[in-house]
Amino acid sequence: MAGFRTARRILVGGAALAAAGWALRDVPAELGVRPLTSGPERAARIRRSPQFRDGAFVNTMPEGTAMITTPPVGLLGELAKDKELRRPPGRIPVRIPPADAPPADGVRAVWYGHASTLVEIEGRRVLFDPVWSRRPSPTRLVGPKRHHEPPVGLGALPQVDAVVISHDHYDHLDLATVRTLIRTQKAPFLVPLGIGAHLERWGVPAYRIVELDWDEEAVVGGLRFVATAARHFSGRTFFRNDTLWGSWVVAGAAKRVFYAGDSGYFEGYKGIGAAHGPFDLTLMPIGAYSPAWPDVHMNPEEAVNAHLDLGGRLMLPVHWATFTLALHPWSEPVDRLWREAKARDVRIVVPRPGEAVDTAAAPAVDGWWETLG
Repeated sequence: MAGFRTARRILVGGAALAAAGWALRDVPAELGVRPLTSGPERAARIRRSPQFRDGAFVNTMPEGTAMITTPPVGLLGELAKDKELRRPPGRIPVRIPPADAPPADGVRAVWYGHASTLVEIEGRRVLFDPVWSRRPSPTRLVGPKRHHEPPVGLGALPQVDAVVISHDHYDHLDLATVRTLIRTQKAPFLVPLGIGAHLERWGVPAYRIVELDWDEEAVVGGLRFVATAARHFSGRTFFRNDTLWGSWVVAGAAKRVFYAGDSGYFEGYKGIGAAHGPFDLTLMPIGAYSPAWPDVHMNPEEAVNAHLDLGGRLMLPVHWATFTLALHPWSEPVDRLWREAKARDVRIVVPRPGEAVDTAAAPAVDGWWETLG
């Protein structure tokens, strides 16, 4: 009997080790590549960048940026309190996105959750920061879990004209999603300078990678893409700021869209609006803010300020609802946004994940998140 129990423990332990090994098998690839070691051409471009100083990318706007290096004192205690408030009180309603052709002369958007959004502009499709994994983490064993499933599987996405990445944090650049898109899509990846090194390691062909520094632009699929500034940071390991972060302008013949990525508020939004706006639609992050990192994630009121600086006509909030990445209550970002938008007469739309929004006929905000549970 004792021998049987020992054998069973060995089998169980071996199975657990095998499962852990399977789950951790992609961690080295997940960590990415230090781009200065990825080839002389990319390294030379990085060193020439006005955003690259003393071996790392920096925020060049005059406002100071507080970098997060160690967890704030008391963070673990705070994380243990009021956990239920940081989760949705009920099942998040998910919609099946439309399968029809994109509007030939307008703008339509489908928010899939967190920052992942499909924007259809003048008949072209642009996919921003796609993350379909269960956790934004280098391993499936740890990290915040999704609060809702993606509205559609990656293989069921329509063919897109471009995949656009804002920076290399796990909740915006996902290895498993990229590997699937290599097989299921033909579109190029437009990324800030340095991120191409990660993509190359993951199997994206070089001809499908377009790397841009701030204020550089490329024409893809008949649309003009401009890499613009953001106030943030980067890193998939303990090495910070090896790759650049940014926001994006997407311009058609008549319609324009702005995607902020992750950013703290800064005065440069006025310059982006003057140079590239006004915008028919802005995708603005409203969640995961904290007094511990005020310079790298804007709060909802600051998102409204940035939207107005940009000359935005309709604002779609992103970076909320899907993952818990900060201490604030789950619905606080959208509650504050709705209140601020009404006070300042700003047009916003708050779709359910998967729900399509046409900027020409945007639905009124109905407070769907207030009815959960």
